[in-house]
Formats: sequence, structure tokens, C-alpha cells
Amino acid sequence: MSDSPVRYRRVLLKLSGEALMGDLDYGIEPTVIQRMAAEIATVQKTGVEIAIVIGGGNIFRGAGLARAGMDRVTGDYMGMLATVMNALAIQDALESKGAFARVMSALQIHDVCEDYIRRRAVRHLEKGRVVILAAGTGNPFFTTDTAASLRAIEIGADVLLKATKVNGVYDADPATNPRAKHYETVSFDTVLADKLMVMDATAIVMCRDNELPLRVFDLTRDNALVEAMSGHEIGTLVTN
Repeated sequence: MSDSPVRYRRVLLKLSGEALMGDLDYGIEPTVIQRMAAEIATVQKTGVEIAIVIGGGNIFRGAGLARAGMDRVTGDYMGMLATVMNALAIQDALESKGAFARVMSALQIHDVCEDYIRRRAVRHLEKGRVVILAAGTGNPFFTTDTAASLRAIEIGADVLLKATKVNGVYDADPATNPRAKHYETVSFDTVLADKLMVMDATAIVMCRDNELPLRVFDLTRDNALVEAMSGHEIGTLVTN
């Protein structure tokens, strides 16, 4: 990293809950979360201010529970609580790497984390703490992708980084279509018009309307987090 200047002052990193599973069927794979924490801590020590929004799909996913017959609102709240569990795990892993971290939740759970307050979150970032934002928006029917876009805009992030299991955005599923075209850059309007499934439509529209660039990259590759948070041209950049 010393050979290339740090491009971003403040970033928001969107991690899916599934990213924490590794090769497991559910839950958190310790080696995976430790690797993530090490890379995040490496970048944080360069002075980049880092906020994280984490999903809960490795434990509960509200929409999936609703399809199985559970009340959607109840399922979504269970999913929000799952993100708090993941956030606490990330906080612990970061602190084991010597980084300072705070968990802030859109739901009030005072015994284990702070309430999300925008000004307090920004202050934590300015003091060099990694801020882990849990419980989505605190409202049912909104995904953690939408929460990531909202929080990135609120805290004034320079970029929204979405970590996935594929190297950016394609015009088709590269796992099933070997001829799928990879985009180095693509517009938000193209993502919406072609239904490229980068993030849900609400999240994409929020990024577009607030001119927040989005970079989609492959989390499974070693050093990918470091490269993405340092401004390297990896994955796909989605802009206006």
C-alpha cells in the first residue's frame, strides 16, 4: 500500500452475512472473519475512515422466513437482530487486530451496542474508529443494501464498496453463462434498465440521485479489501 496513495478519505463497506460463512452452511467461519478484520485494520491504520454495514443472511434472512410462512415484519426484525450478532463478531475480530471499533444499531440494544446517531457515527470515524452499522435501517421491508446506501450518504462517504463473491458486475450470471460480459464501469441507469442485480433498486436510485459512486468487487480474493478501500481499479465501478 505504501507504493500507492490512499484515494479515499471515508468509505462505507457493505458486507453480506453470507460472506462470513466461508465454506460453512451457516454461521461465521473464524478464519474468514479474521482475514477480513486484518485487511480492514491494515487500511484503517493508513488514515482511511471506515464504516461497515453488515447483512444477516448467514443466520436469518427476513424475506426467506416470510416465504416459509412467517410474518414478514417479524422475519425482518429477526434478520436485523442477526446483523447485530455479525456486527459484534466483526468488532471483536477488529479489536483482536488492534483496531478500535464501535457497533451502532438502528434498533436500541443498549447493553451490547450504541444507538445509531449520525453525528456520533461521524465523530467516531474522525477519531479513527471503525464504525459497524447494524440492524439495517431499523425498518422492515428495507434491505441492508438500502441501509448501506442510506448510511453512506448520511456520513458523507466518498464511495460505497460492495463486497461480493464475483469480480464485479456482469450482464448475466458468470457462474452459469461463460460468455457473460464483465463491466469495468457501468452507469446506474444501465444497472436499473438491464436489471443487473447489483443491489436492490432502491439502493441504486439513492446512489444515483446523490452521486455516490459504487464499486463492486470480489471479496474472496486475497488483499481485495485493501485494494478496494485504497482506490484500486478492481471489480466494477458504477457511477452516473
